[in-house]
Amino acid sequence: MKTIIVSTDSARHIAEKLATDYGFPVIFPGKNREGKRRFPDGEIYVKIPEADFLLLGRIVVLHSGAPNPNDGLAELEMILEILQPKGFWGKVFSFLRLRKLETFFLYIPHGKQDQAFIEGETNAAENLIRKLVKYYKVRKVYIIDAHFSERVWLRKKNWLGRRIYPVINASAVDLLKETASQDYPGLALLTPDYGGQKRTGLEGTKKKRSDSYTTEIQSDERFRSFVKDKIIGAIDDLLQTGGALVNFYDECIKYGALKLVALLTHGVIPKGIARIVQKYSKLYLTNTIRRKEANIDVTALVAQTLRQRRGR
Repeated sequence: MKTIIVSTDSARHIAEKLATDYGFPVIFPGKNREGKRRFPDGEIYVKIPEADFLLLGRIVVLHSGAPNPNDGLAELEMILEILQPKGFWGKVFSFLRLRKLETFFLYIPHGKQDQAFIEGETNAAENLIRKLVKYYKVRKVYIIDAHFSERVWLRKKNWLGRRIYPVINASAVDLLKETASQDYPGLALLTPDYGGQKRTGLEGTKKKRSDSYTTEIQSDERFRSFVKDKIIGAIDDLLQTGGALVNFYDECIKYGALKLVALLTHGVIPKGIARIVQKYSKLYLTNTIRRKEANIDVTALVAQTLRQRRGR
């Protein structure tokens, strides 16, 4: 089944490489009569003239949830609405699975809002996945290093025993580890929180998260003896303010670590990136979000994931 990529603006940097380096057909939304993607009031404009011809095949909407998470979701939903099967044959081909609609999140927005921490909140991450699957009939949702990959709700099943949410997590951790280890042979890898430990299988400090943004670093004697006289590679899925990683750095140095390098998948907030660049000896950052500091390319990971899952 032929795979066609439809890219949002935030994923253009990866989509262009998928086209030039890996031969994927790529469609970018068109512009309005003024040759722009936005109206004067800031509203996003989406046009996909090719949509009426996309009756057969596998269509993958490629998106990054930053740097504009809410505007990006508006663009994503407009694209998904345009790509809904229309006409008799469009609906027939979709029903027969001769036309499949999928999404690929380089970085998924609202990923840390993955449960209701206090009364009055909502699980925004699950709400988004549910809407993609139930309303837009997305058959697979690919995500690079989803923050909620270990949450229980992601493994919900229907009465037939099938997973409700067809989420495929593609991890950039091996790519980060391989690159950093070439520069620092014998690099000791740790992660600053329990969630990261479950995602990567590595040890580290305990990062207690009391809500969507408040964390506290805690270490034990085993951790303190481990870091002594070592170069530590701190692995985490996303970087926002950088507070937790700064605290992790201080904890490692306090107990004898020689130096630290940071291995991060998503550079969400520029100020947080700047803090880590200033504090750590080196930053390894993927380009799931378009940042000037990104030095690890995930295009091959995206291409490999799509090709491995083709036709399934």
